[in-house]
Amino acid sequence: MIHALADVQSQNIGDNTNIWQFVVVLAQARIGSNCNINCHVFIENDVKIGDYVTVKSGVYLWDGIEIENNVFIGPNVTFTNDKTPRSKQYPKSFLNTRIKRHASIGAASIILGGVVVGEYAMIGAGALVTSDVPDRALMKGSPAKIAGWLNDDGSKMEYIAPYYHDNKGGKWQVMNNKLIKV
Repeated sequence: MIHALADVQSQNIGDNTNIWQFVVVLAQARIGSNCNINCHVFIENDVKIGDYVTVKSGVYLWDGIEIENNVFIGPNVTFTNDKTPRSKQYPKSFLNTRIKRHASIGAASIILGGVVVGEYAMIGAGALVTSDVPDRALMKGSPAKIAGWLNDDGSKMEYIAPYYHDNKGGKWQVMNNKLIKV
């Protein structure tokens, strides 16, 4: 469903995707199936969105952003794609930002260009993400720092020294700031 008040120039929209009023999607953007693109969203040409993605209101997706399957982007999340922006001066290429599958980004977070947000990671509301986020990390603050490790459903893993324990009976250990299943 594409709302009559949306400006969708792309033909690359998957089945069962809803695009609401006052959304602009440029011609070369790709949006997968079963997505929900809320009102007041702007999507540039070099943007790839997977399947089952939710993009809440007030989000602008600039060239170089890739969003994998089953991702949630909260309202008013801000993405950047140029570390040294100047008026009327454009880089040869924009920074690539990747949001991996099952990640969630909280309302009003800022994601700087060139960052990779890992699988099942969660960015807390209002966080400033300045560097890559490991898989399953819960990030909070400005700049964002790891505040815990997450299960598939987004709940925090329990820490019983020396391991983190998931809700499926698995054990995990932090090595080099990454969570590794043991």
